[in-house]
Amino acid sequence: MSIRYQEKTGQLILETASTSYQMNIDGMGYLKHQYYGKKLGQNDMSYLFRTYDHGFSGNPYDMRNNRDYSLDSMAQEYTSFGVGDFRVNSIAASCSNGSRCAEFRYETHEILDGKYAVPGLPYVYDDNDTVHTLIVSLIDTVANIRVKLYYGVFEEKDVITRTAEIINAGSETVWLRKASSMCLELPFGKWDMIHFHGRHCMERQPERVPLFHGVHTLMSGRGMSSHQHNPFVILCDPETTEAHGSCYGMMLMYSGNHKTEIELDQFDSTRVVMGINDDRFRWELGPGMSFQTPEVILSTANGLTELSHRFHRIIRHNVVRSEYKLSHRPVLINNWEATYFDLNEEKIVALAQKAADIGVELFVLDDGWFKNRTDDNAGLGDWIPDTEKLPNGLDGLIAKINGMGLKFGLWVEPEMVNEDSDLYRAHPDWAMTAPNRAPMMARNQLVLDLSREDVHEYIFNTLSALLTKYNITYIKWDFNRPLADVYSHAARPPRQGEVTHRYYLSLYRLYDRLTKAFPHVLFEGCAGGGGRFDAGMLQYSPQIWCSDNTDAISRLTIQYGTSFGYPISTIGSHVSAIPNHQTGRLTPLNTRGTVAMMGAFGYELDLTKLSDEELDEMRAQIKRFKELEPMIHDGLYYRLSSMKESGYYFAWQFVSPDLSRSLLSIVVTNPLANAAPVHVTLKGLDPDAVYSVNGEFECLGAALMHGGYTFPRLTGDYPSMQLDIVKVK
Repeated sequence: MSIRYQEKTGQLILETASTSYQMNIDGMGYLKHQYYGKKLGQNDMSYLFRTYDHGFSGNPYDMRNNRDYSLDSMAQEYTSFGVGDFRVNSIAASCSNGSRCAEFRYETHEILDGKYAVPGLPYVYDDNDTVHTLIVSLIDTVANIRVKLYYGVFEEKDVITRTAEIINAGSETVWLRKASSMCLELPFGKWDMIHFHGRHCMERQPERVPLFHGVHTLMSGRGMSSHQHNPFVILCDPETTEAHGSCYGMMLMYSGNHKTEIELDQFDSTRVVMGINDDRFRWELGPGMSFQTPEVILSTANGLTELSHRFHRIIRHNVVRSEYKLSHRPVLINNWEATYFDLNEEKIVALAQKAADIGVELFVLDDGWFKNRTDDNAGLGDWIPDTEKLPNGLDGLIAKINGMGLKFGLWVEPEMVNEDSDLYRAHPDWAMTAPNRAPMMARNQLVLDLSREDVHEYIFNTLSALLTKYNITYIKWDFNRPLADVYSHAARPPRQGEVTHRYYLSLYRLYDRLTKAFPHVLFEGCAGGGGRFDAGMLQYSPQIWCSDNTDAISRLTIQYGTSFGYPISTIGSHVSAIPNHQTGRLTPLNTRGTVAMMGAFGYELDLTKLSDEELDEMRAQIKRFKELEPMIHDGLYYRLSSMKESGYYFAWQFVSPDLSRSLLSIVVTNPLANAAPVHVTLKGLDPDAVYSVNGEFECLGAALMHGGYTFPRLTGDYPSMQLDIVKVK
């Protein structure tokens, strides 16, 4: 059993294959955190904690004569609020009498076989794993608020999941003002924080900074997980590298407003609180009602590579639900950068024919296919094919594309509406707009209020009709603006603070209904590129368009940062035209192919304008990717360069699960005159096996992993190289 209770000491112990997590129910009934890290066995870690008089740190009333005992210096599993712990708190609420205090103490616990579910939200599920659940119930008997803490222990995968259920156990209404998913204490040690910031077209830029005293806040209030701050953070020892050192990864499975607070307090203890962003959040809990928080995926490892591998495994096998999660992803072409809004059947058919000729498997028709959609000012909400652009209708176009041996996919943005649309004219109250206030506009569109059941049903019925009527096997689901003027015309004023979260509860239910009704459709997520690249969306979309920036050199950093938490198979990555449409950069086709192969592979350019030589090279790229895809998506991924080297080159490696094959890739970002040779040490090979290196020579895996490999000098504009490393004996 991976969960044990030691009644004599009040210890609750969670164990995975290589980690231990300990908490303790003390004599006062507080649930203390004791340890999370490398596996310890039976050892009780309470010896680490000594009590001191902390001066102005207050004491619970029944310990008022013991100045050594203070919530303000105690490591806790989930904090009380308003009663003497002045650090960042896990929860906040207002009672009917105006009180904003609650002091949670242990009530009971239970240990269950299998994995708990999270009603209404995405969650990590049991996929024939050895999983056990711990539920610890805490209660404040004055405020009559109960908190149930859920822990899911994935023993073989070295992952622990966490969520909290907040219950109104009284007879009066309670208003939640903050409801975090997790509090994790690291009472000892110095830590660096690695987070993934960015902007549109430059998502998930890794940044590593040492913690300093105070509160570090990473958050999104944009109504989506956002381009700016991904809901994933790593804390690591300052000496941690890819291969060695303590590190902790925390990922919130949520696509809306989120917040992570990391406090280095007055006593050099670190606290991490993660969950829904409490800004503008207010949830009414009537008697007997409960609120469930989004789930957190938690792991600790020795080195950043091992940590990434654990997140890659759990997401690929236990988060993604699509039948495509472990199967071949079709190589696709998207017409957006080839035509933009200026599309017609003749152009699309010509592009599709070229795509079929070089081995593409799926054609995706992007924005502009529906009526009144000649630019971004009109049409959203009215998902009716434009018969002027498509005189034979959408079904006629699909028949021609299918006749070429290609599958067909379609772009939609179902959560949005233009003012110039039949839908808005009929239902202006379906859009999120604040009363008596001109709304903020973005991309000339408004957001439909998905918290409303009538809007939910409209979108479900509209998409269901498209997927039923037409032979569509892929949907690119876009979301091109943040939420502002958040107001539901169907909700009472006191409940407007619930609208954003109810929006996402409805969105997840919509995705769940559609993916179950149309299980053979591959859904790809998109939000102006990577604005909703999170584990919540990956429950339903096995791949997400990584960024609207298709420049290969920009993508190196974006995909590098994404790889710390998310599997390679989830990263939508395409070869695009030059000069690149976002940066104007000229990059060799070989390099664009090398970078795009670090993901779900495809193309985004006008093939009709390319030479026969370029088409032949693409034909070879597609053939090569199809051969390598099982290793790229199912194997282990290694970052062989750091951000320090990125000013010169990026290098990375894939290794097949059976260690029989590896692919080593490099892109030189800044060829230097009279430069030192680029030398890398490979990872993950069988040290005793003999490998052929690009057919040029043979050597032991140990030699490649310890002695390394020196690349030949690569010159020119952004040169690249791929090496096949194949086990021969």
